[in-house]
Parts: sequence; C-alpha cells; structure tokens
Amino acid sequence: MLDEKKESVLQTRLSVEDKRAIQQAAALRGLAVSEYVRQVLVPLAKREVARAEHAVIELSAVEQLALWHALDAPAKLTKSQKSLAKLMRSKARSA
Repeated sequence: MLDEKKESVLQTRLSVEDKRAIQQAAALRGLAVSEYVRQVLVPLAKREVARAEHAVIELSAVEQLALWHALDAPAKLTKSQKSLAKLMRSKARSA
C-alpha cells in the first residue's frame, strides 16, 4: 500500500465528536488521520464488499440483539391467519 499512487480525494462531514474519535484512534496507532483511514477504513470497506458479494450478513451487537428480540417475541396472528389456522385444524380432524 505504501507504493500505491494516491490520486483520489475523500472528503466527509463529521460531528465534532466523531472527528475527535477518529483523531484519537489515529494517534493511538501513531498515524495521521489520512493514513489511519487508509489502513483501517479501506480494508474494512473491502471486507464488507467481499462479504456482500458472498451474501454474508454482518450485524452489529445492537442489531443482533434487536433481531434476537424480534425472533424471540411471540407471533401476533392476524384475523385472517387465525381463520386459516381454524380451517386447517378442522380439515385435519375430518381427514
């Protein structure tokens, strides 16, 4: 990556808090912010693209918990679903 010619500029607007967090993370690694983005963000973006190409879904911890709660919650059947279930039960008994 050191020999690659850097021809493209990336600009983004961030909150003061987000910018500070990125600056602190870069400082912890002894890097300039731009180098931090190249070393951390670029490989992460490439991994996400590769996973998406292979249909791998990655959820954050918050998203995992939300999915678990949604799957764990009892199903709320609609009137139509309840009617269908009643019909299917009665047909099963008569068969």
